[in-house]
Amino acid sequence: MTITVITALGPHLDAGIVALIERAPGVEVSRRCADLPELLSVGAAGIADVAAVSADVRGLDRDAIRQLAGYRVAVVGVVAVGDEDGERRLRQLGVRIVVTSQISPAELSDRLTALPAVDESDGWLDALPSGDISTHALGAAPLPNPTDDILDDSTQVVPVRGRVTAVWGATGAPGRTTLAVTLAHRLATTGRRVLLVDLDMWGACVGQALGLLDEAPGIAAAARLSEQGLLDVAALARISPEAAPRLRVLTGLSDAARWPEVRAGSVDNVLDIARSLAEHVIVDCGFSVEDDEELSYDTRAPRRNGATLAALAHADDLLVVGAADPVGLQRLVRAAQALDPLDAPAPTIIVNKVRAAVAGPRPESAIAGVLGRFAGLGQVHFLPWDPDACDGALLAGRSLVEQAPEAPLTKAIGDLLPLLGVSEQVNTRRAARSLSVRGRALRR
Repeated sequence: MTITVITALGPHLDAGIVALIERAPGVEVSRRCADLPELLSVGAAGIADVAAVSADVRGLDRDAIRQLAGYRVAVVGVVAVGDEDGERRLRQLGVRIVVTSQISPAELSDRLTALPAVDESDGWLDALPSGDISTHALGAAPLPNPTDDILDDSTQVVPVRGRVTAVWGATGAPGRTTLAVTLAHRLATTGRRVLLVDLDMWGACVGQALGLLDEAPGIAAAARLSEQGLLDVAALARISPEAAPRLRVLTGLSDAARWPEVRAGSVDNVLDIARSLAEHVIVDCGFSVEDDEELSYDTRAPRRNGATLAALAHADDLLVVGAADPVGLQRLVRAAQALDPLDAPAPTIIVNKVRAAVAGPRPESAIAGVLGRFAGLGQVHFLPWDPDACDGALLAGRSLVEQAPEAPLTKAIGDLLPLLGVSEQVNTRRAARSLSVRGRALRR
């Protein structure tokens, strides 16, 4: 079967690469595209199996690579011999196969024939073996990371891939952000490096909860760098300021109307790089997981909830939060059911704001019985109603670990650490004092 190729190449590569492709057995060039819009439109027409692109194509970004993969067009990067910068940019954009301009026609034919299938479920090429994406086609040693020599002790690449925990829950205010912020801060007191990411595309508020400046670039800047192929560990560290020792924060959108700037492909890349920056990545997710844009669009549609769906798919742990009142519990049950068709880890159920006033004299027992009987939810973890501590922390712009280290809610959230594989405990009061001093200095 003949493999059809479309190209979008810089002028210094175009003629030579097209001639090389035409000499490759079983391969033919179906269209030489002048720019990226033409490449995408031809890819959407379904007349190509492979798109060959170079790093200098104007407008080439991560979303364009994802769109081509969504059209079931595999993407192959082409660079001149010795062009390490071009290869690095293509790989940072998500191009997993890169060849040099001196590859032989026979070898090129073999490479294209052996390309992995395109996975329509998420628009990406099927994953190659770990560690292979930087050497798959060139057969050279992995390219050095230009940021390695500028990272200080607080931003060194972690020796093992960090663990991602998504904090999610139904609509309303069940306490997702309070749990995410306190859990992240509590993890930092154990000596681990933590990154707190605000991915709520509907109402981001992690920055406000911690008293951080609203002008911080945050997730929008990370997504923009990702789309341009410029995001790495050092860049992510620069836009994720330390709110406390060992706790970095990637703030959310200051204006929810900017949600189109944060695409699912960028979120995948941000979280993947975050695993190299922090040992634990805590993600505060938006409530909605609806994915019905195809009802409103007859083309590839932007997805407001794509960031949340990407975070759930990327997570190692999933904490689902619900409020301990009749309305909150009903929403919690429906939220747990909504997870069934999604690509997400098994949920851990957290019931927040537990008090006898809305659930009877033995609220934990009553709630556990209801959730087990009507929703099939087995083990449930409970967090107490503690409005005074929460109000004080919000007024001061601090986490509960800083503001009320001995509060029942703070201690209950600390008891959740074993769920994330963390057993080490520290003196919470002493850690809170040191965090508070550092936090006040940063907020000045």
